[in-house]
Amino acid sequence: VQLVESGGGLVQPGGSLRLSCAASGFTFSSYVMSWFRQAPGKERELVAFIASAGGSTSYTGTNYAGSVKGRFTISRDNAKNTVYLQMNSLKPEDTAVYYCNAKGYGSSWWGQGTQVTVSS
Repeated sequence: VQLVESGGGLVQPGGSLRLSCAASGFTFSSYVMSWFRQAPGKERELVAFIASAGGSTSYTGTNYAGSVKGRFTISRDNAKNTVYLQMNSLKPEDTAVYYCNAKGYGSSWWGQGTQVTVSS
């Protein structure tokens, strides 16, 4: 199993980034995909998740942390085994390492993370 994040970088406040997570080694469409983030000195927190196509859990649709609702959009392309996180109106407090997670059928896997820094 591999989850490989990309798309992080340095962006000014108010800017946008799109993160990608390319998955391999499992049936991507059957797993709930999530983005988490961890800022320095803080615990890892859930940013957003998107349900699987096969109903491996009771989750449906998408869900977002309150701090990013209306600014971030999670989406998935099951044909490309990729999940995305479109981040708009970025704020300095969005600075963190962003991690991709796949969960289902008793398993949970993580990517290596990609750094997002929001600073002027």
